Amino acid sequence: MLRHQVAVLRREVGRARFTWSDRALIALLAGLIPRERWTAFLVTPKTFLDWHRRLLTQRWTYPHRRPGRPSLGRETVELIVRLTRENPHWGYLRIVGELRVTVSKRSVATVLARHGLPPAPRHDGPTWSQFLCAQAKGILATDFFGVDSVTLRRYYVLFIIEVDRRVVHLLGVTANPSMAWVVQRARNFTSDLEDARRRFRFLIRDRDTKFTASFDQVFRSSRIEATRTPLRSPKANAFAERWVRTVREDCLDHLLIYSKRHLESVLGDYVRHNNESRPHRGPQLAPPLPRHEQPRTGEVCRRVTLGGVIHEYERAA
Repeated sequence: MLRHQVAVLRREVGRARFTWSDRALIALLAGLIPRERWTAFLVTPKTFLDWHRRLLTQRWTYPHRRPGRPSLGRETVELIVRLTRENPHWGYLRIVGELRVTVSKRSVATVLARHGLPPAPRHDGPTWSQFLCAQAKGILATDFFGVDSVTLRRYYVLFIIEVDRRVVHLLGVTANPSMAWVVQRARNFTSDLEDARRRFRFLIRDRDTKFTASFDQVFRSSRIEATRTPLRSPKANAFAERWVRTVREDCLDHLLIYSKRHLESVLGDYVRHNNESRPHRGPQLAPPLPRHEQPRTGEVCRRVTLGGVIHEYERAA
């Protein structure tokens, strides 16, 4: 009767659907039944044997990692990307050496390709921006500009700006920029550089007749080569020309100058503001010579300069 009922079920069902738990239970219990009686089951003896082999395989198979090298850690990947962006001329092997960890050259190349960074080393040299920034550390620029007082008397202002940090040095104010006056101001400046043990290579100036050969000789004695700009090319001395525009727009256009002493006092305050407080685009919106490190929290205080023409802000300590 049982065999007949099984035969009827086979005709009706067609093919039985066993879950893995059903297969495991039937395969284990089949070992308790003689092999000649396996024909009474819904599956063939070969299927029993296959199920049993799969159970043994899962029992004795140990977990294993994926083939190939293990992936790099997140910190290592971030460090590779940082080193590449900060040093675009470094090659793969140089980056591997700086990492101080076991990383292959191919792994570094794969990380750079995944982040869209160009391959290294770059053989075409630095960009113009990188080249000029590297050269700016040894360059000075100088110029004159005139200021008219309320009595219509013109005063001439001589200054020097450091191209790298945008630090401005006010050399002097005079109504008569004679050769002796200009040369003496150059001597005072180079003497201050020697006392501070600072070195520069070039001084950019225009073709103003107030800059004489004696002026160039003073800087040449300090191993600073004076370079003249081409004719009618103010952009060749762009840093000095831009600062003249800045001091006019920020300060002189809003004040009436009464005398030489008044002009010296105004420019002295503005140069201090320029060097210690005013943000500049070149140094990443930071002042060239900040007074101290600003706290991140605290009340914002205002300091009035030049009678309210300029306001300086900083957080209270």
